[in-house]
Amino acid sequence: MSGHSKWSTIKNKKAKTDAKRGKIFTKIGREIIVAVKAGGPDPDINAKLKDVIDKAKANNIPNDNILRSIKKASGDTDSVDYEELTYEGYGTGGVAVIVEALTDNKNRTAGEVRHLLDKNGGSLGALGCVSWMFEKKGQIIIEKATLKIDEDTFMMIALEAGALDILTDDDEVYEIHTEPLELNNVSDALEQQGIKIEEAEVQMIPKNTVEVSEDIANKILNMLDALEDNDDVQNVYHNAIIQD
Repeated sequence: MSGHSKWSTIKNKKAKTDAKRGKIFTKIGREIIVAVKAGGPDPDINAKLKDVIDKAKANNIPNDNILRSIKKASGDTDSVDYEELTYEGYGTGGVAVIVEALTDNKNRTAGEVRHLLDKNGGSLGALGCVSWMFEKKGQIIIEKATLKIDEDTFMMIALEAGALDILTDDDEVYEIHTEPLELNNVSDALEQQGIKIEEAEVQMIPKNTVEVSEDIANKILNMLDALEDNDDVQNVYHNAIIQD
């Protein structure tokens, strides 16, 4: 078990994003469309769709909405085709930033991402300029308060399920890392043991984090808010440690 959890880098971001419920519904709806068109409407054989459904449920999207989106994506040949794009760059203080987007107009999205980075003290870089600082991993968040077993038992269950690492840096959560393709297997194994999962998603995890001053942290948070408020932006990753 490692001593530092990257959860502290996204807690503030998550709290603010959760308040933007309408935009989350829209963005997850796009992810469902892309997943269904790529692998079909059955989550039992479409792992990507299963991941998106789990994400939708974690964000309290009603089952009827999820099923309606799946049905629409699988039956509507005239629905919009979204392209998956990744942008890399820097925020204030040299903080590394990765932006993932789903768009029907890549020229529009590229211009908007560049503008939002520039406006908030950052800059857009070439593809590959910061991605080497991150690793793609499955990330499972467990709130400690929901555990009904002791820590040692929890650790044993998680490791036997296939966890690569278990991290924590506070009294609130455990952060479990997995191989990306093993995320569903590990989360299913934990749930079968009665362990409640707060969040399970493939993430770009920074290999090294950067501690920033309060002033830079505020600028980074403003940048994150601006990017996440854009309809085309699905995920934003960074390597800054932002304290509560």
